Formats: sequence, structure tokens, C-alpha cells
Amino acid sequence: MKYILALDQGTTSSRAILFDHAGSIIGVAQKEFPQIFPRPGWVEHDPDALWSSQWEVVQGVLERTGIAPGEVAAIGITNQRETTLVWDRKTGRPIHNAIVWQDRRTAGHCEELRQQGLAAKIRRRTGLVLDAYFSATKIAWLLKHVPGARARARRGELAFGTVDTWLVWNLTGGRVHITDATNASRTLLYNLRTGDWDDGLLDLFDIPRSMLPEIRSSSEVYGEAVLGSVPVPIAGIAGDQQAALFGQVCHGPGLVKNTYGTGCFMLMNTGTRPIPSKNNLLTTVAWHVGKEREFALEGSVFIAGAAVQWLRDGLGIIRTSAEVESLAASVPDNGGVYLVPAFAGLGAPHWDPHARGLLAGITRGTSAGHIARATLEGIAYQVADLLAAMQLDAGIPLRELRVDGGASANNLLMQFQSDILGVPVVRPKVTETTALGAAYLAGLAVGFWPSRAAISRQWQVDRRFKPTMTKARRQSLMAGWERALDRSRGWAA
Repeated sequence: MKYILALDQGTTSSRAILFDHAGSIIGVAQKEFPQIFPRPGWVEHDPDALWSSQWEVVQGVLERTGIAPGEVAAIGITNQRETTLVWDRKTGRPIHNAIVWQDRRTAGHCEELRQQGLAAKIRRRTGLVLDAYFSATKIAWLLKHVPGARARARRGELAFGTVDTWLVWNLTGGRVHITDATNASRTLLYNLRTGDWDDGLLDLFDIPRSMLPEIRSSSEVYGEAVLGSVPVPIAGIAGDQQAALFGQVCHGPGLVKNTYGTGCFMLMNTGTRPIPSKNNLLTTVAWHVGKEREFALEGSVFIAGAAVQWLRDGLGIIRTSAEVESLAASVPDNGGVYLVPAFAGLGAPHWDPHARGLLAGITRGTSAGHIARATLEGIAYQVADLLAAMQLDAGIPLRELRVDGGASANNLLMQFQSDILGVPVVRPKVTETTALGAAYLAGLAVGFWPSRAAISRQWQVDRRFKPTMTKARRQSLMAGWERALDRSRGWAA
């Protein structure tokens, strides 16, 4: 058994990556799938497209590398979190499109619960902010708006799952209905203290417990998938951001990583003790390995790389996402232009579902380069807001920020991020840390890697970006950002 196969089911594409014992990438296959926008603020995926694209890249990476299924020791899964699917247990057919984590249709429901004074209760139990981001109100919406769904759910005919659950269900032919603790902790239905579904919250959202998957650890054998004619154990699951934290070997309290993907996600390992946030961050399960659950503080930026996609697809000022760096570098600074990419509201630490995107400071001298630079800087400012809140909660000063995800390859962005934070930004040699984390979790379960210590020794630095900006310049830029941010708030209220 020479390889681990990681399935990385993301917001815009499905990927399959093969890793060897050294944690090196042997092969990658990727396939994008359509985004569905039925109304402003609504985002959906076709569940069949999620599954078919994922299965296609599994077959593709094996064919491309010439690796036989019998050489694969285990499968690890990592996935876009909070995205909500409900399907018929007997037929396996979804009752509706998947409602994506970015979707804002249930913001009104969250506001009603907030006005009833329930936000603090929900936060105490789940560690999460009451927001449309999470799965519970999405499930409630499906049960209310899909004809006959509530009655079918009460009869035990329907199954709910986040994307990991949907993939395992299909990989095992409907035999296994499970999730892991990291994904469960993102539903607004999981009690951090007990490690189980919370009956009080199920009653509050009117969701039958029979719909929910069994909660398992993040590293164990859950079932088998058949590759060709060979059964291969599915042995690791973690939501994408927790998987990246594990892949960045942030195994000790105080270690922090930030992933630059469609959104931006910063996590700090807080050890075996969940830390309640006083600064609008989330308390979440980092992973459950062996007998111990470990926890993290998390801040989520809804729009990061998606803002660059908007420059490409919406404005047409770049042809490929990679072109944004050279366009942004064509100007010496932002020219006083700020982009607040609140296209789907603001995430942590602001949590304003009614905020909308804002481009401020435009003059006749503003060029496409200034807009490109403002887009990249807007990502970095949001990360700086997260880090400030995280340090207040944890009381631990940051020594360095470990980075990964597609946009971490952008040197201009990484240097600006280091400048605006005032600490080094460290990019590892393997930036596919989300998939690598899922591979590590699966490999630990089947003995492919002997220990976490062995995994930690594999992590290597590609480049360290050190801050060069003066404190006065940093403060001036952040003041401009805060002015623009303030003007974006409550726009769609």
C-alpha cells in the first residue's frame, strides 16, 4: 500500500489527490461544476454534480498516474462545510438542490430567533454565532418549502448530510450514514460539551433526530468504497478548514493557519479546551482523533478568492485569476481605492448578513490596476480583522501565520498580508494542506503513518514573507479600510 487518496470536495470544484508516504503529491485531478443562483443572495449546487464530479476525478487521477486501486491504502475526505443536502433514504435521490454555505436565504429566520433572545443560548451550546451560514436554518427551510418534506422527515424517510456525509453515502452505496465531529460542529445542532446532537436545538429548529447522521471521530475506518473491484477503506474525514489546520501540523495550542480559497478561514488551535469567544469568532471542533477532541477558534471571511473570480467573470478585467497579481503590481499602491468584498454579507468578526460589496475612493485616475490591488488588499484587511479578534480571545500573541490555499501562491498578496499584520507569513512547500490533512487523518487510522510526530517532521517551508511596512503606513491603510467597511454595513437591510 503506497498511497493515500484524498477527496477534496470544494465550493467550485471537486478534486482527487494522491499522496505518498513523504506527504508529496503524486497526482491531481480536478473538475469544476456549475454554481446556481436562483435569486440574489441564494446559492445552490446540484447534488448529482457534486457526486459525479468527485467520482470522475477519482477515476481520473488513478488513470492519469497509472496507480492501481490495490495500491491505495485508504481514502480521506475533506469538504466544503455547512452546505446542506437532504435526500430520500430509500432511493438516495435529493429532494432539492444543495443549499450552499454562502446562501443567505435564511437570514430572516436567524433574525427572528435573535429577536426571541435565543442567540446566546445557541452560542453557549454550539460555540457558533446565530447566522444563515450554518446548516440548521437551511434544513428548516427545506422542510418548510419542499412539498411533503416535513411529513416524510417525521416518518424517518429523509436523511440530512453535509457534503462529507453525501459522499460517504454514495461511495458506500447508501450503506453508511455518518459525519465526523468537525462537520457536525458546523451545523448549529451539535453540543460542544456533550459531543452529540442537541435535542433542545433539534426541537427549536423542528428537525427530527432521525434525519441526522451518526457522529464519528475524524480518523477511523467508516466503511469501504470500491475502486475498480478493490474495496478501499474510507478512514478520515474533516471539514476543509480543520483539515487544513491538521495538514499545516498546527497540532499545539496557539498555532494558527489561514486558508485563502473561495472564502478565507483562519483557525487557531486551542487544545482540549473550547474557548468561548467574546469577539464574534466561532468555537469549533478542530478534530477528534483517538479518545480526544481538540478545539479551535475560527474566523471566516465569506469572499476572498471569489472576489478575484468576480474581476474575471463579472468585470472582465482579467482573463485568468492568476493575472490579478501582475495587474495589481502595475500600480505602486491602491490609489486610495478600497474594495469591501461583502458580496454575501460580512463574516467574522462583523457578522452582518445585510452588508454588501463596496468599491470606494474611485477618481478619474482610478485604473483597472488600482481595482485589482484593492481586491487583493481587501482580502488581507479582512484577515487582519480576524487576527485582532482571535488574539483578544486567546490572549496569545501571534508569532507567525501559516498560509495555504490557491491565493497563497500570490506573492504580492502574501507580502501585503505580512505588512498589514506585522508578523511573518509562512507558506509551506505543499500548499494543498486541506487535502493533505484529510490524507493524514486517513493514513493515521490505517497505520500508513505511525504518529502525529512523524507527520510533523514532513512539514517544510517554501517561503517566509517578513513585514517591511512602517507602522504609520499600516495604521493609515487600516483606517481607510475601516471607513469603507463602515459604509458597507446594513446596505441590504
